[in-house]
Amino acid sequence: MFKLKAFYNFIGQLSSRERKIFYITLFVLLIFFLDRMVISPITARLDTLNKEISEKQSAINRYLLIIAQKDKIKQQINKLSVFLESLKSSSDEVTSILKEIERLANKSAVYLVDMKPAGLRQEGPFKKYIVNLNCEAQMEQLVEFMYSIESSHRLLTIEKYEITPKSKETGVAVCTLTVAKMTAP
Repeated sequence: MFKLKAFYNFIGQLSSRERKIFYITLFVLLIFFLDRMVISPITARLDTLNKEISEKQSAINRYLLIIAQKDKIKQQINKLSVFLESLKSSSDEVTSILKEIERLANKSAVYLVDMKPAGLRQEGPFKKYIVNLNCEAQMEQLVEFMYSIESSHRLLTIEKYEITPKSKETGVAVCTLTVAKMTAP
């Protein structure tokens, strides 16, 4: 209470002009104090929240764009899946042809030096799978191998072949074959 009386005495001793300046100064200090302690933290928090809201809105806009393109993405996936299925079936077919040729070579005692898929040709509505192979064997075994290819239940055909002797002293022949298989669509 003593300090409050001293404060009233101090204000009472001031002239009316000094009192006005004192009150204006107190008012300015109060506003400055409110600004620093209350208003600035609230505005800083509001700025932070506004930035977060704008980031979330841009993320939502990106997600809406993706959702809007969902049907287009599904169509692209369907197109690509058909393509991948055809590649898978194509590679499965080539693999089965290579296995059949290898089985026939083992049955005829023919040594396969090299065997490579040479591609796929579209001939009208049919697909033609081509395999190039190099092999070595006695002439009788080679003829048996070629006959077994032509009479295979997989409908393989020999499109081209070249037979040369490996050397003059031996009866071993080297053969280069192009084997094909036609499939319906």
